[in-house]
Formats: sequence, C-alpha cells, structure tokens
Amino acid sequence: MEKSIVTKEFNRIVKNKFNVYNSLFLSLPYPKVSHIGMLIPLLYEVSKAGLEEGKDPEDILETFFTSHTQLKTEAEKIDFMMRVIQYVERQVVLYDSVEDSAFSELNSYQNNLSLKDYINLSKNKNEAAEVLHKLSSFSVRFVFTAHPTQFYPPSVLDIIAKLRKFIRKNSIDDIDITLQQLGLTSFINKKKPTPLEEAQNVVYFLTHVYYDSVAQLYKSIRKNLPGGEFHNPNILQLGFWPGGDRDGNPFVTYETTLAVADELRMSLMKRYHNDLMELKQKLTFRGVEEEVSALSEAIYVAMYDRERIISYGEILGPLEKISELLKANYNQLYLDEVETLTDKVHIFKTHFASLDIRQNHIVHQKAVESILKQNGLIKESLDELNPEALKSVLVKGKLKAALSSFEDPVVRDTVINITHLKEIQRKNGEEGCNRYIISHAEDVYSVLFVYALLRWFSWKEEPVRMDIVPLFESIDGMNHSGNIMNELFQIPEYRQHISNRAESQTIMLGFSDGTKDGGYLQANWSIFKTKENLSEVCDAFGIKVIFFDGRGGPPARGGGKTHRFYAAQSNRIANNAIQLTIQGQTISSKYGTKLQFIHHSEQLLTAGIANSLYAGAHKISDQNRALMEELADISYEKYTALKNHPMFVPYLETKSTLKYYGMTNIGSRPTKRGDNKRLNLDDLRAIPFVGSWSQLKQHVPGYFGIGSALKAIADQGRLDDLKQLFTDVPVFRALIENSMVSLIKSNFNLTKYITKDPPYKEFWEILFGEYELSKKMVLEISGYRTLMEEEPTSKNSIRIREDIVLPLLVIQQTALQKIEKNAEFKEDYEKVVRRSLYGNINASRNSA
Repeated sequence: MEKSIVTKEFNRIVKNKFNVYNSLFLSLPYPKVSHIGMLIPLLYEVSKAGLEEGKDPEDILETFFTSHTQLKTEAEKIDFMMRVIQYVERQVVLYDSVEDSAFSELNSYQNNLSLKDYINLSKNKNEAAEVLHKLSSFSVRFVFTAHPTQFYPPSVLDIIAKLRKFIRKNSIDDIDITLQQLGLTSFINKKKPTPLEEAQNVVYFLTHVYYDSVAQLYKSIRKNLPGGEFHNPNILQLGFWPGGDRDGNPFVTYETTLAVADELRMSLMKRYHNDLMELKQKLTFRGVEEEVSALSEAIYVAMYDRERIISYGEILGPLEKISELLKANYNQLYLDEVETLTDKVHIFKTHFASLDIRQNHIVHQKAVESILKQNGLIKESLDELNPEALKSVLVKGKLKAALSSFEDPVVRDTVINITHLKEIQRKNGEEGCNRYIISHAEDVYSVLFVYALLRWFSWKEEPVRMDIVPLFESIDGMNHSGNIMNELFQIPEYRQHISNRAESQTIMLGFSDGTKDGGYLQANWSIFKTKENLSEVCDAFGIKVIFFDGRGGPPARGGGKTHRFYAAQSNRIANNAIQLTIQGQTISSKYGTKLQFIHHSEQLLTAGIANSLYAGAHKISDQNRALMEELADISYEKYTALKNHPMFVPYLETKSTLKYYGMTNIGSRPTKRGDNKRLNLDDLRAIPFVGSWSQLKQHVPGYFGIGSALKAIADQGRLDDLKQLFTDVPVFRALIENSMVSLIKSNFNLTKYITKDPPYKEFWEILFGEYELSKKMVLEISGYRTLMEEEPTSKNSIRIREDIVLPLLVIQQTALQKIEKNAEFKEDYEKVVRRSLYGNINASRNSA
C-alpha cells in the first residue's frame, strides 16, 4: 500500500482520535493549579520554538512563566513543573490506549504476512509438508524479565485496558469518566518494589493476556495446517526471570525464588479453575459432571495451599476422559471448549512459565573456591590447581560443604538456592525451572563451576536435570565463545550431560552489554558471527544449539523491529528455535494485548520458517563479509575513542539523568553491579546507560560510529558497494533501518546549551557531529529521502510521542541546569528530575 495512504489512515484512526480525546483530557480539573491542561499546548509551542532558536531550556521555561502565567515564587514554579509532568504521563497513557485500540486496523495496512497467509502460500508452492515439519519441532520462547523499564502499576494497566475498550467503541462518556479516574490514580510506587512484587506485576500479563492468547494462536496453527494432526504444544513457550535473576540483585533470595515459583503455579491453577467453572455450567451430563467437579475441587485446593500439589498428568487425565465421554455419549457437545482447556494444560502444564535462574560467574567462582578450601584441596586460591586437576574435581569430585560455612551472604544464598531447585521441579514440573544462566561467561570454568555446584548440592549421583546456559556478553567473550564450547564438549562428563539434555545446548548472547562494550555495529555483527561460529562448533559434535538472545527495548539493546533480525539470519546460523528476553515497555507495547501478542508471535514464527525454507537466499558473499568487517572495525574504533574520552563519564554523571535511575522506585535491582562508589562503565548496567542517553534525546548507543564507518568506505570511492550491501545483505539492512529509529528520536536542540559550557563543549560537538554524519550517510546508502521512510506508521507514532513529552523534557533539562548550578531548592529540582524519568520512558516505549 502506498505510504501516503497509510499515513492518511494513521491520521484518521490514531492522530485525529487522540486529538479529540486529548481535548477532553486537557480540560480535566487538577488540584492546586487551575487551567494547567490549557497551558500545556502553549508550553509545547514555546518549547518547540525556543529550542529551534537555540535557547536554553531554563530560559525557555522562565520566559513561559513570565509571559503566560502569574507564577512568581520558585516553589510555585516547581509545583507547576510537577503538575505538567503528571499531565504528560497521563497523555502518554491516553495515546498508548488510542494506538493500541487501532492496532488491528493499522496492521491491515502493513505488508506483513500472517502465519495463516504463510501457510496458505506454502500450499500453493507445494511446501506445506516442509512448513508442517518445521513447525512440529520449532519453538519461540519469550522470556519476561523484571528489568525496570516499565512503570505502570496494575491499577493503571486496568485503566489502560478499559480505555482501549471504550475507544474502540467510541464511547465518549465512558472515556471521559475513565480519564477522570486516570487523572486521580497514582502512577508511582511509594517504595521500591520487592522482587516478588515485580514478579506479580509480570504475572498480571500472564493471566490477563498470554493464558488465552497462546492457546488461541496454537489452535489457529492446528486449524490451518494440513492433516489436522499437528501437535507441538511447545511451539510457544514462556520464560520468567523475576525472582530467579539474582545477578547483581542482592534482594533476590532463595525464599524469593521459591515464592515466585509458587506464585506462577498457583496463578495458573486459578485460571484452570475459572475455565472449569465455566465448563461446569455446560457439562451437566451424567458421568461427565462428576469428573469436572472432582477435577475442579482438586485444583481449588492446589491454588490456595502451597503444599498441595496436583501434577500435569492428574489434570490431563480427567480432561481426556471427559473428551472421550463427550465423543461417545453426548454428540461431542462442548468438546471444543474441553479441547481448548486441554491445549492450555499441554502448553502450560503446572508451571505457567519456566523460571530461569541467573547468577554472575564470579559468585560461582567464590563458592567453588570456598568449597575446595573446606575440603583441603587448596589453601587460598583456585590457581593452586593446574587446569586439568581443577576440571577433574569439578566434573568427578564428590565434595561437601556446610551451608553455614559461606561467609559471603550472596554466595551462601546462591548455594542454598541450588539446594532447592529439585523442590521447585517437584512442585512445578521439570519445565518449571530447568535452566541456569551464567552472566559474564568468559571461560570454560564458567560452565563447569555451575555443573559442579548442581552436582554437589542438588543432584548428587543423579543426572543433572538443568540446562546450563553460558551468557556471552562482552566482545572478548564472544570472540572466545567457540573455543570455550569446543573445550567443554570434549570433556566426557559434560558431553554426557548434554546427551542427557536431549543433545541440546542453549547459549545466551547479550545485545545490551555487547553494545555498551563494542558499539552498535560491532556488537551486532559480532553476535551474528558468533552465532555462525557456535553453530559450526555444535554441529561438529552432533549437538543442537539453541540461541537465547538477551534483548532490550531500543535498537541500542537489540530491540526495535526484532523480527527483521531473525528473518535476516544467514544460512550458517542454526535455526532450531527463537528465544529472546522481553522486558519493561516492550511487554506492554508489543505484547500487551492478545492481538499484539499473536501478531508479533506470528512474525517470529514466520521468520523461523522462512530461514529454513529459503536459507540459500541469505548467503553472504566473501566480499560482503569483508565489507561488513571493515565497517564494524571502523565503527568500533570510533566508539572506543568516545568511551575513552576523558569527558565521557563526567558528561553522563553531570549532564544526564544517570544517577537518578537508582533513586526512583521503579525496580528492586541496583543500577550497577558491585559497591564501587566511583562510576565504572564496566559495572554500569545497560538499562541506565542506554536510558540516560535516551533521556538526553541523543541515543548515542543506537548509532554512534555508523556515520564515520560509512563515510570512511565512501571516501575510498566505494559508495556503490555500500548501496549494494544495503540491498543484498538483509542483516545489514536491518541494522541500518533500526539505527534510523535511534536517529529520528534524537533531538540535539534540547542540549545545545551545553556548547556554552567550556568543559563539555567539545564532547557535545563530537556527539552532534557523529549524529549529523550518521543521518547523512544512512540516507545516502539507503536511497531514502527521510529517516524511516518505509515505515510511515512507526514514524508518525514516534513524532506524536516526541511532541507529547517535549514540555517534560524541557522541564527535566531545566531542573538539571538548576542542580548543576547548586541553585536554591536543589532537592526539589532533583525530585523533578526523578519524576520526569517515568513519563519520558513510557512515552518512548522502548527507550531502555
């Protein structure tokens, strides 16, 4: 469809509707400041014009106060800023609701094939058997994390759901009342959430969205595939990190992990029970109603008593019996509803989502070192043993240690948690907790330490029933990952472990820390090559490799149009499954409704199928590989020079909102690893790092180095080679188009005032220069006239969102300027900065 038509339809069903409902919203009364809603559009116009003229945010806001308000005191002005922030936050919710309600209609104007379309197309091409074969063994796993990039409490999520429904119906009165409720509902946690509360927030989506939508999509796949015999309930899997991810979060304890496992199981039992109660009203037949009553009573007890366990087989057996009775005696009446519930039991079993355990490699090293000391194998350090001796102890040794002997509380809790893993599997089933992920895996011992701890403290002489998953995050770690896995697979005991785990090895790759470490282009190309290399290594040992991608929301953390990357995998990359983390705003923006979840799931499934059927189309020539390598190396040098600039860290500390992330009540996890008082880039987590650049509207990690790399090649007279690379190599095209999202969201006018600050002037100009160059070069090689030219819907959505938050951003920058000057009311301005983080992040939907 022509882009002009798409834009016209977007304006009709989104922009115009938002403007109508926004006029209602802006007229709502707010305590303390009258007519504030009417002043916000004026503040937007003043801010926009002022920034374009090169004015400081502080001057813009002061001019606004003088010309358009009666506010005189600093306290009154600060109070006004807080009210504007609150209004903007709610405008964002309104816009989210309008856009989400239009999702289905907007999607119809896109060129995306649904899974049904793809299956029908395969029938016409006589490829249906191949598609059926692929889908019978393929899977997509969404792993939900607790990373703090989403701030809507359940009460606000319920309001958003109501707004969507009323907007679809154009029910003005209901929208008006709901907007009033929204205006009076708090968005902010009074205190930091506990890890259990974070888990419960994500369980909200499991129960309200995914329980039904996963089953609905599964049923649709079975209906559309030929033969009607399709059975792969694992085709869509849900993973879960809240309560299991303890890397750098001392608040996640073994008690938390046990409580979250119970929460998942018992929440699922409540959904099963609700479905059975509905069936009970319909299945009033002799012999059937007794089965339904007995099963619902057993599940009722299990959904409230943590110690009363009902197994997968104990739920499935009665449902299968009920189906047989309906077929034999009751004309298959309501059989479809029973089979739908049976599908859900096949999919979710008794765990709902698989709880992953994650911990840092260093913690495991400390634990093993302590155990070896207690067993008299070393005096002080693991270095006392030669590599072969250490490996032998780890894979063959039968060691013991008293849990009370571990002095470090984090190490002690990590080991205690391992002792409880079999208990979680007993209650939730093995799939309920069967993966142990190792952060910062840099050598073979990263995996062997965990293998040893699992043997010593849980499985003893039994085969270890956990997948051990190394997470390679740094560029150096990825470069050595092939050698590490090759060495592991040559150890007989570990190779036997892999055989016990269905000849499968899951390997996680970190986009977030990879980009922080190596820059956007180098990190993504390194991950691509690492997957190719690891695929070859695993294939040589007859092992099925599954790649698990640690992705965030924005392009700088592996996000953006995610399905593009999976559709662009080369023929050298194993295509056994797609697994990725989903977090924060991405949960609500891409997977927050049933329609959204089903659409994006289908996109990933079709990407997986396409890579199997048309793998040859994604072969990358040696010439193009060499060119990609050159670009990655040049961009890496440029990005590394930026990181090594003496003002890099001071700029983030002084000019950005970095230090305020840890002061907000948005997540339980600290913003950096360790307790080092000084800011160390290696310790800094990717979320506050990327998020701080986003708040500055500079989005540096999402493009920095691309412009310089492209220009360096073009200056060699090879511009046509770059254009051909963009055309011929899908992964390069995906990277460039995703970088356009970062570029189009940037607004350097907001921080142009920094050029008046001598210590930071040169650094800001380096950032701005690369931004301008990157814009110029991506347009030149793509042939586009404007950024995101091929994505008018997303482009228009970004434009509206950026307009909504502009007043908030000017307020935030003003507060930062006041704080830097150590102005009066400094603490109040710090509160303004903290409060402003929420609306900006939620508006961007994928900022961190």
